[in-house]
Amino acid sequence: MSTLPNPIPARMKGLNRAEICDVNFTEFVRGWNGRADAKPSPDEAILNGSALDARGFRELFESQLVSRHLDLMARVLRVQNKVFYTIGSSGHEGNAMVARLTRHTDPAFLHYRSGGFMAERFRKLPGMDPVMDSALSFAASKDDPASGGRHKVWGSKPLWVLPQTSTIASHLPKALGTAIAIEAGRRMGHALPIPDDSIAICSFGDASSNHATAQTAFNAAAWTAYQKLPAPVLFVCEDNGIGISVKTPSGWVARNFSQRPDLDYFHADGLDLANGYGDVQRAVEHCRRTRRPTFLHLRTTRIMGHAGTDFEIEWRSIEELCAVEAGDPLLRSAAIALESGLMSKDEVLALYEATRKQCFAAAEEADRRLKLDRLEDVIAPLAPYSPEAVRAEAQRSDYAQRRLEVFGSEAKLPENQPPRHLAIQINQALHDTFAKYPETLLFGEDVAQKGGVYTVTKGLQKAFGPRRVFNTLLDETMILGMAQGFANVGLLPIPEIQYLAYFHNACDQIRGEAASLQFFSNDQYRNPMVVRIAGLGYQRGFGGHFHNDNSITALRDIPGLVVGCPSRGDDAATMMRTLTALSKVDGRVSVFLEPIALYMTKDLHEPGDGKWLTTYPAPGEAMTLGEGRVYVPDDGSSGDDLVIFSYGNGVPMSLRAAREIEKVRGWKVRVVDLRWLVPLNDAFIVEQARSAKRIIVVDEGRRSAGVGEGVLTAIAEGGFGGRPFQRVVGVDTYTPLAGAAFLVIPGEDDIVAAAAVLARG
Repeated sequence: MSTLPNPIPARMKGLNRAEICDVNFTEFVRGWNGRADAKPSPDEAILNGSALDARGFRELFESQLVSRHLDLMARVLRVQNKVFYTIGSSGHEGNAMVARLTRHTDPAFLHYRSGGFMAERFRKLPGMDPVMDSALSFAASKDDPASGGRHKVWGSKPLWVLPQTSTIASHLPKALGTAIAIEAGRRMGHALPIPDDSIAICSFGDASSNHATAQTAFNAAAWTAYQKLPAPVLFVCEDNGIGISVKTPSGWVARNFSQRPDLDYFHADGLDLANGYGDVQRAVEHCRRTRRPTFLHLRTTRIMGHAGTDFEIEWRSIEELCAVEAGDPLLRSAAIALESGLMSKDEVLALYEATRKQCFAAAEEADRRLKLDRLEDVIAPLAPYSPEAVRAEAQRSDYAQRRLEVFGSEAKLPENQPPRHLAIQINQALHDTFAKYPETLLFGEDVAQKGGVYTVTKGLQKAFGPRRVFNTLLDETMILGMAQGFANVGLLPIPEIQYLAYFHNACDQIRGEAASLQFFSNDQYRNPMVVRIAGLGYQRGFGGHFHNDNSITALRDIPGLVVGCPSRGDDAATMMRTLTALSKVDGRVSVFLEPIALYMTKDLHEPGDGKWLTTYPAPGEAMTLGEGRVYVPDDGSSGDDLVIFSYGNGVPMSLRAAREIEKVRGWKVRVVDLRWLVPLNDAFIVEQARSAKRIIVVDEGRRSAGVGEGVLTAIAEGGFGGRPFQRVVGVDTYTPLAGAAFLVIPGEDDIVAAAAVLARG
């Protein structure tokens, strides 16, 4: 008879390996007939030659049992719709050793088989309950302290376990980034929120170690160590020999990692607490002492399948399953408890059943707790925005003395200079930001001595030093991973992605990781950063797809992200102030999208008119999030005959086209610069459309899923979809080289032609 409450129906017999593993444990203990040693004192080694004492073993065993019974509970209560997650930790309970041998202030980025680690780390602080907290997460309760019921994640703010939803290695770059940030912050004199000698812990499976994102992190770790730069990250590869149903070749992980230069390899047996503890201890101590990236290859197994829906008997032989289950680490832990004389059979079974009862009781209580049942509650932590606080921070100008030191004198302050083009004003805004926030860092490819491909970051390293402005390896995934790491320790990173097309290589570091953290941690953890990306089209004499990329769609699809796109220098400065304030106040992740073709643009209508140069806005001026800029006709009229919506390069194009349309049609034309592309300010768009007789949307992105679709949707949903309109937009194609590029992106003539169509209509 099953020892599980609510036994699985008879039709499931032979398929449910959870029940079999449960029975295996009790039968193993009852049938044990070995010879027990004298009961050890709490501080004695649990077995001869073991680095683990009896007290430590007892607590690790308890943590293993908590992890196992949470898995068993989930399998039973899932069919009753009381639990919503069945990917378990069974076979991986040995990761509790890593938790015991590290500190609760060592930031941990864990994969989903981390029940043992979490149960043990909960011991680090008094008054915490691993069973109840985990049960609330399994039940998707609003009271879940990790995510507020948004996802089953292993996480804890007081225990420095940052929630991970990723399963396939996308958390490795930010774990390494955090390790690098610990050392970088210390060297900068930044007050870290954790001890200076902390290490970052990152666990993953053997199958995930092959993923490109994992290899990125391993390579970057070795690249860093090769230069003798500290990177105290403990990579914990929990090798169970299989990824869902695909087996890892025997010996592959050791062969692949044991001889890698600058990635220090350790192996430990995670199936045997007495045998594995000392090796785990050596790996942890090595990482903390040497500050080098360390690879701990932890032997584990996987029992009870990948998840509750994985009936392994359908694709693995019964002989293989029985062999795997015979290697259950809980059987070995029970044997150690009995062999050492620490516990009797009855004591082991009593502890086993008491833990089961505790887990089921917690689960039943969690099921009675409130669930998320209102949309506003679900999305509350996704994109927090405190308008008044952000405005006050953006306008804060109490760093005048530091500005004088940076720029040299009152006369050299940027607001006292003649009008400049966009690139110079962005550069001035970055200098200003660094003066205002000593915790700011800027990094990326070529940004330091060279000052970036377009010299936008010129002089920053000289002014603020190589600890705050530095080059990285050529790897966008790692650039954004490092940004998250710096944000984790309270710094304000401004990473640069050299071209918009290069962002696609690393998109998931923002989409799946940085922008999701507030949502999945219930706003307990934040990744404040401003990602600078040069992009869009219209470069002449240089380009092709990878340097003239208009795929803003990849950014618009990311929940919670803010994207600003200035078309002129003064807007760039005030937008930068708002974005950094948004990071400081609300912890937001944002993208500052810089139109390359406008970097050096000086003129608007005629050569030499200088009408696209702007003066630098003095501190105290900032742009409200979502606020657009409206250009009315020269005569001051409202320009209601035609309203043109655009952004970026489309703004000066639209202004030139507006002059031609007014000359040909006699229409008064208003040009609206959206400036903020994510989220679009629907209310502002509707207000501008309200009085419009005709509408043109100029979108240099592609026709499908471009910004223009969002503008027209806002207008239609606002009740003004009946206005005559035209969309001038790029073609759904990659951008070709040279003059052919201008065949696929909109031009001024296209805007004038669209007005002609409206005139005929």
